[in-house]
Amino acid sequence: MQYIQVWDQRRHYIILDTKDDAIKFAAQHWVHQAKRAIQQRGRFCVALSGGTTPKAIYQALALEPDVPWSKIYLFWGDERAVPPTHPDSNYKMAMEAAFQHLPIPPAQIIRMQGEAPLEQEAISYEELIRHHTSQNLFDLVMLGVGEDGHTASLFPNTEALVCDTRWVVCNFVPMLQAYRLTLTFKGIEHSRSLVMYALGSSKKEIVPKVLEAPINSPYPASRIGTTQTPALWILDAHAASLLPTPPTA
Repeated sequence: MQYIQVWDQRRHYIILDTKDDAIKFAAQHWVHQAKRAIQQRGRFCVALSGGTTPKAIYQALALEPDVPWSKIYLFWGDERAVPPTHPDSNYKMAMEAAFQHLPIPPAQIIRMQGEAPLEQEAISYEELIRHHTSQNLFDLVMLGVGEDGHTASLFPNTEALVCDTRWVVCNFVPMLQAYRLTLTFKGIEHSRSLVMYALGSSKKEIVPKVLEAPINSPYPASRIGTTQTPALWILDAHAASLLPTPPTA
């Protein structure tokens, strides 16, 4: 049996043997967080992530029994500048993977409008977050890590990395020549629980780089997690294969 371990004061981690084991654990962790939030505060506000791993988690969630879907509020951590019907839409992916088939009230599905003028939508989305959530914003923020160390749409060498006054911004990503909507570090860190998913051999190089980097590093994902709200890294054996022995917390 695998157990959650401490990497340092800001990050905890668990390594599952296979991708399927990690997806199952991630779904069960999501449900546990949801039920605890609903028991304590009457609702569960989650910021969803895009990507293939979250898609698999969403599909697993649809099979979980006894989830109080009517009390769940869906938000998004980032979105591309596309309409909700576009194949690149994080909203479209999440909804088709699971959530459109589940009894979540439509008013509780709060998407980032990637087809809108993005600067205004960033302001509007931040207002929606303020309206629907508490001082701690989200009960759970789902995040992944790219092979360049980005997380959400916080890419290396972009302006959003230095924004400390906003929860949501429009971020231009030069390497993609594209604009993205994204939560900022401020928006992420004020939440109650943070989880980072990294599965598969394509992530084995970046995982140790991020975990061993200082807080302020070339890898935006190295900033995720605080001493008050440590991030939980959910890894499979492939993604964790180059990890050294963790430092003493």
